[in-house]
Amino acid sequence: MYLDHAASAPVRREVLVAMTPHLTSEFGNPSSVHGAGERARAALDDARRRVARVVGARTHDVVFTSGGTEANNLGIKGIAVAAALARGARHVVTSAIEHSSVLGSARALERIHGFSSTVLPVDCHGLVDPDRVDAAIRDDTALVAVGYANNEVGTVQPILDIERVCERRGVPLHIDAVQAAGWLPLSFPRSSLAVSGHKIGTPKGTGALIAPARIPLEPLFHGGGQERGRRAGTESVAGAVALATALELAEAERASAARHVERIRDEFVARVLALVPGAVLTGHPSRRLPHIASFTIAGANGETVLTDLERRGVLASSGSACSSASEDASHVLLALGIDDDLARTAIRFSLAANGTELSSVASALADAVASHRGRSTDSVGSSL
Repeated sequence: MYLDHAASAPVRREVLVAMTPHLTSEFGNPSSVHGAGERARAALDDARRRVARVVGARTHDVVFTSGGTEANNLGIKGIAVAAALARGARHVVTSAIEHSSVLGSARALERIHGFSSTVLPVDCHGLVDPDRVDAAIRDDTALVAVGYANNEVGTVQPILDIERVCERRGVPLHIDAVQAAGWLPLSFPRSSLAVSGHKIGTPKGTGALIAPARIPLEPLFHGGGQERGRRAGTESVAGAVALATALELAEAERASAARHVERIRDEFVARVLALVPGAVLTGHPSRRLPHIASFTIAGANGETVLTDLERRGVLASSGSACSSASEDASHVLLALGIDDDLARTAIRFSLAANGTELSSVASALADAVASHRGRSTDSVGSSL
């Protein structure tokens, strides 16, 4: 049973059908002026209109990218550097639980462009306080960057309140909405927004930044002037069509999928807490994405339990796939006030929109934890 959809979801059949012509017979470059190029341009323009419609933006606000990481980099660095060039603003505000592409972009601005940054703390559930955002904004603040919903613990931020603060203070807001797509409304016409396709059923390597034209944006890539000069490079027409198709499908199914998955998740959480001694749900108890259930399990080793679960046919993760190679404890869990040792026991389950009940998974987790604890006890006993 695959329960790591927050890392990557299967490619949807409808998406594969929609993009296949642009991987086979319709191979023209959308910048070419002959018939093949014009057909590619028409498909790209249509995909842009469809993405804009789903997110409540204008067509020319949509910049196609290679995924969520590039969209976050372009949104954060592009807006911040443009502000520095225009008015000397060299300060950014973000939070301690952001995705590595957000925090890494802020650090790059510091290292390369002489910016300073304010990294806001969160409460024990992972919530950013809008009043702290307000207090952190300075005269030289170029940008505030906050994730809509956390990819590890699922906490959903009070993003509308944060957006109102930024609008009142005259500072652009960049929203990392990669995990929110398909689960939460995506219409933020006054802010920039990053989305990624492979969380909602496209192949990997597809995403978009929705950046209102009124917000100056310095490109990361320079060249042929594609994407209205904001992202040079020949566009992936197949990727754009895939993203548009996946976003439309996800939005059409969003309300019913959220209700369905939330019920399954709540039953699963209750069963895990009942069956697994030491298990604690991380993130906000109610302000959370419907499809994410994450736990720390005192006395267990998260990676060992995950390996045992895989042997039992359950695929889950210890948190963000983008930082899974790191031996450090999750920066998200540490920011929630969880100590280093306990943070290393974390396990995240992320469900599909059409998920089925998970009582067998809860039992498998209980058995895996018990087995691990038994082996640990035997090891201690033999060493004595």
